[in-house]
Order: sequence, then structure tokens, then C-alpha cells
Amino acid sequence: MGKSFVAILLEIGILFYSLFKWIFLAVMAGVVVGAGASLFLLLLHESIDFLARFSPWGFALLPAGLVVSAYLVRTFAPEAAGHGTEKVIEAIHRRSGRIPLAVVPIKLLATVITLSVGGSAGKEGPCAQIGAGLTSFMASLFRFNDVDRKKLVICGISAGFASIFGTPIAGAIFGLEVLYIGQVLYDVLLPSFISGMVAFQVASLLGVDYFSFPAQLHAVFSGSVFMWAMLSGVFFGLVALIHIEIVRALEIVSGKVKIGPYRKAFYGGCILLVLGLLFGSKYFGLGTEMIESAVTGKDVPMLAFILKPIFTGITLSSGGSGGILTPTFFVGATSGVTFAKIFSLDPLLFACIGFVAVLAGAANTPIAATIMAVELFGSSVTAYAAVACIIAFVISGHRSVYPSQILARPKSPVFSCKGNEPVEKVSHEVITKETLIPYLVEQLKLYWNRRTFHLRDQEEDNNEHQ
Repeated sequence: MGKSFVAILLEIGILFYSLFKWIFLAVMAGVVVGAGASLFLLLLHESIDFLARFSPWGFALLPAGLVVSAYLVRTFAPEAAGHGTEKVIEAIHRRSGRIPLAVVPIKLLATVITLSVGGSAGKEGPCAQIGAGLTSFMASLFRFNDVDRKKLVICGISAGFASIFGTPIAGAIFGLEVLYIGQVLYDVLLPSFISGMVAFQVASLLGVDYFSFPAQLHAVFSGSVFMWAMLSGVFFGLVALIHIEIVRALEIVSGKVKIGPYRKAFYGGCILLVLGLLFGSKYFGLGTEMIESAVTGKDVPMLAFILKPIFTGITLSSGGSGGILTPTFFVGATSGVTFAKIFSLDPLLFACIGFVAVLAGAANTPIAATIMAVELFGSSVTAYAAVACIIAFVISGHRSVYPSQILARPKSPVFSCKGNEPVEKVSHEVITKETLIPYLVEQLKLYWNRRTFHLRDQEEDNNEHQ
């Protein structure tokens, strides 16, 4: 009995030490990442506002801007290529979160240049990479082992997302949920949440202005609307799938074009300018004006959600730097308006649902997406957003805008996986005759056995009554 009591005290003591250790580290990470993210966001907004004065002629700098971005990344920090979150996920899974400190300034500068000249990308990926790079440097200063380094870098990711989204809880959860499909690292839950909250508060104090959404929705629950929300989840899952495949296809095509990286960046910028002349400048840059139009119930083009991935795929595959989630929000909000138009529904409600549901399907983060809906649009939309997010998550399949995500658990028992492979390697291999046929046979056996037992029980009951 004495040993048991001592063991309990020892366990509690260790847990208390770990608790206070990670609270301290999480606060530090939140302060550092919040400050770094604020610097990035303020520079970005100033650069965009400056070039906006010369609109539409400012977009003429797009080819040159992509060339400069490609040069900076290739010369000084190749790890900063593409959309930042993908590289961070890859670093956590393959290098225990080791990220060179040079990534931070290069990613910041390359993204500011790409977005300010009109490149179609997001700002959340760079914030995640900046946060991960800063916390990886902190881990090196503290000489952490690989386990603690990964935990601190995950805190940096969550802090980066929280400071960029303006949704501290959803941002913190997103940083955990985005690493694996079907698994959440609960041992990092508290420090990620704390670092996210601290980073958000620091960014707010330093003057970061967040995207302006409409007043919170006051939707009265309706069974018919709930059914439409379920149907919209299928639609948004397919939209997420289209979004993923367009960006992926353009990256593959770009990889097959055998020209120098700087010529590729220049030609990519020229192609974007031609597309801008055909479809308008609203698909350049972050696209926040179109998102705002959609989530305030205003009209948007029916096929806007198809065009934005094309602009984004060309930007990122040509050497531009930036994230993928802001374009995903664009796709979600505009596809929600399209869905509402087709079925004569409330465009404001379904734009808000699409905003988060396409995120859930494209990034495989239904929990974070549902929480984001509550933080942005109010609790009355929770049931509609949750069911749409979960269904979109299922419908999008084993694909992701982040190919380095680990498929820890498949979305159906029909599929098989090793539990430690990136989704890019298993997305087209999880279903085979070897897994499907035995599964169907097993289900038929279970059904037959249940039916047999049920009939036998009925026969015994009848005999007893007689």
C-alpha cells in the first residue's frame, strides 16, 4: 500500500512539473510567434496598400515579383518554397521539427513580394512557417530532445495559425489536427491552446487588424435547413476535392516543364496576367474582397470557386510564396453562394457554411473548422456547420492540400493503411481487391449470423408462448 501511495505521489509530481514547464514554454512561444507574425502581417498590409495605389498597373509587376520570390527562396532558404504549412508538416514528420532560422526572414520577404504584386496565395502558411522556425530555434537554444522539440514546434504552428486567423481556439486546434488524418496529439493540446491564445493577444496588442466578418448569424434551427446542410456537405466535399486536384495537377504540369526556374516564374506571372485580363483582377492576391462579398450575402460569379484554384496553382508552382488556406476560404465561401443559388437557399448562411466546410475537406480538419464557424459566425450556425464539415471531410477522401499529412486512420474500414505514411503516397493505393473483397465477405457473414440468431430467438419466443 505504501509503494502504491508513493507511486501516485510521484506520478502527480511529474505531471505537475510537466504542466508548469509547458505552460511557461507555451507562453514564451506565443509571445515570440505573435510578435513575428505581427511583423509579417503589418509589412504585408503596408505593401499591398502601397501597390494598390497604382492599381491596376501594379499587377504588371507580377512576373518580376515571382522571379524575385523564386530567387530569394532558391538562393537563401530552399525550405521556404511553396506554401509554408506543407513544409512545416514535412519537417515535423521527417526531421523532428528542425527548421533553419533563415526560413523565417526569407519566407516573410518572399511572401510579402508575392502577395503585394498580386500572386494568388494565402498568408497563414508563412505565419505557420515563421512560428515553427522561431520555436525550432528556441528548442535549439534550450537543447531540447526530439520529442520536446516537436512539441514546441507544434506550439509554434498553433500560435502562427491563431495569430493569422483571428480565431485563437480554432487556430490552436488546427495546428494539432492538421498533422495527422484521424489522430490528434492530446499531449500537446494544452500548450498549443495557450500559445495560440497568447499569440493572438500579442498580435492584437501590436495593431493587427483581422478580417471583418458580418454580424454573427442568428439562424433558428430547422430540420429542413439541416437536411440542406447535410447535402451541402457532399457538395463542399466535392469542391474541396476539385480544389486539391487542380492545384496538384498544375504543380505536376509545372514540374514537367523543362525550363529554368526564373523563366518559369516569369512565364507563370505572364499567364496570370492574361487570366486576369480574361476574368478580372478579383482572383489576384488574397481575394479578401470576394470572400467578404460572399459572407455578407452579396452576389459572386458562379464559377469563382473553380477559377481561384487555377490562379493559386499557377502562382505556387511558378515560384511564388504563400499559403493555401486563404484561397481555400475563397473557394469555400464562393461555392457556398453557388450552392445557395442553385437551390434557392440563403446565400449568406451557406457562404458561411462553405467557408469552413471546404477547409474541413481540403485540410482534413473538421474539428478546427467547426470551432472556427462558432468563433466567426456565432453558435446558432454550429449544427449546420458541424454536419457539413464532417460530411465534407469524409467525401474529400484520402487527399489533402498538404500531401505530407500522415494518414493515421482511414476514413472507412474498407480502406487499409500502415498508419505512418504521407497521404500523397497512399491516396491512390488504399483501396484494393485484397481489402475490399474480404471486407464485403466479412460484412455479409456478420449480417447472416445476426439474421440467423434473430430468427432463432423469434422461433424460441414463439415456442415458449405456445
